[in-house]
Amino acid sequence: MNYSLIFKLIGNVLRIEALFMLFPLVVSLIAGGGDHPAFLWSILILAVVGTLLTILKPKDKNFRTRDAFVVAGLSWILFSIFGALPFYFSGYFKGFIDCVFESVSGFTTTGSTILTNIEILPKGILFWRSFTHWIGGMGVLMFVMAVIPSINASSVNILRAESTGPSPDKIVPKIRETARIMYLIYFVLTVVLIILLKIAGLPIFDSVINAFSTAGTGGFSNMNTSIAAYNNVAAEIIITIFMFLFGVNFSLYFFILGGKFKRFFKDIELRMYFLIVTASILIITVNISGIYGGIPEALRHSSFQVSSIISTTGFSTTDFNLWPGLSQFILVFLMVTGCSAGSTGGGIKIIRLVILFKAAKIELVKIFHPESVKSVSVNGKKVNNDIVSKTTSFFFIYFAVFAASVMLVSIEGKDIVTNITAVISSMSNIGPGLGVVGPAGSFASFTPFSKVVLSFCMIAGRLEFFPLLVLFTPSVWKKRLIK
Repeated sequence: MNYSLIFKLIGNVLRIEALFMLFPLVVSLIAGGGDHPAFLWSILILAVVGTLLTILKPKDKNFRTRDAFVVAGLSWILFSIFGALPFYFSGYFKGFIDCVFESVSGFTTTGSTILTNIEILPKGILFWRSFTHWIGGMGVLMFVMAVIPSINASSVNILRAESTGPSPDKIVPKIRETARIMYLIYFVLTVVLIILLKIAGLPIFDSVINAFSTAGTGGFSNMNTSIAAYNNVAAEIIITIFMFLFGVNFSLYFFILGGKFKRFFKDIELRMYFLIVTASILIITVNISGIYGGIPEALRHSSFQVSSIISTTGFSTTDFNLWPGLSQFILVFLMVTGCSAGSTGGGIKIIRLVILFKAAKIELVKIFHPESVKSVSVNGKKVNNDIVSKTTSFFFIYFAVFAASVMLVSIEGKDIVTNITAVISSMSNIGPGLGVVGPAGSFASFTPFSKVVLSFCMIAGRLEFFPLLVLFTPSVWKKRLIK
């Protein structure tokens, strides 16, 4: 393994994190919340550690696929640990495990929190919490690739290691340009959202905070009762639409900019995404209409929550813990499926379900026609057998990690609904679940051990398991050492 180059890149990642912390530092100084020392100390530590690592001068400039996965895993772990420093130095959190949990939840755009009273936090810390969503939404390493020189042509391996979906494609020949275009689209959509929320009547600080969380599909809010606190229908509609938009594959927006509208609307994952959202809203609206005294109010809450859950944002306008069993089942189903590959959302991803469905259909046909030769195709293109195989492996790993995590979390004795949905919400990077961890609750009552397990689930889910699991594979490290 190319240790020097790996740690040099991680050093750059940490230095960029130090630069990111300048924004909440400025907010803290302007707001006067007294939390600026927490950012000053954190920036100093990051700058020193990052600089020491970047001093390394690797002789080998090449980056292999296996090295990229190690970089992705280590970068996200270290980024989250160092990102917890402002929380720790602020004094508003009980212990460092809680700080790391909140940081991991932020960067992985999960939105689960151990806080029970968010509104007492100073504005600098509130800004940093939601800003971590925005940073992690598009990807930490993608940002690094967008702002610093590429390692080499194989840097696409880093993008693939951090990406969300079976097959991330370059939308332009150079991967660095792809990263820049993606972030430009991301930035513009975020700015538009901030402006619209301000027009809708939210204060500018609240507009920025909630826009960061919506764009990153994270769900951290500066209010204890999330978006429900504003009781602003216009703001809810705007956020509902944008949560859906940030759950769409960002490559499709590039097609729109290029005038390729036909390719946009014919994308099978986008159509399935729209179909699932529409069907879920209609069923839940009818199912909960009795609770809200009619269809209009039920449609308001069902639209918001469906968009929030399938995009894995995690905002709430109501306590869906009180909804009927059918509506709760649909929400749990949406938690698992998630939205589109190449978006800022989490979950299994709809495209994987499409691939597996088509693969199962082909196998069913072969039972009656053994000699038939068919292959999985998506959007008129043949899907490589390797992608189908990796998709199948992903499902096995997902449910294996899910089962193991539920068992570990269950040691402390909480009810099964709470344990199962806590793990699903962590692995799918959603935030709220059901039971104790519902939209009106938090993860504060979990033991430090369970918080570590759930933090692992959040990073594993965000990186889609492989980059993180590589770090726990002894044979991989031994082979590198021998070489």
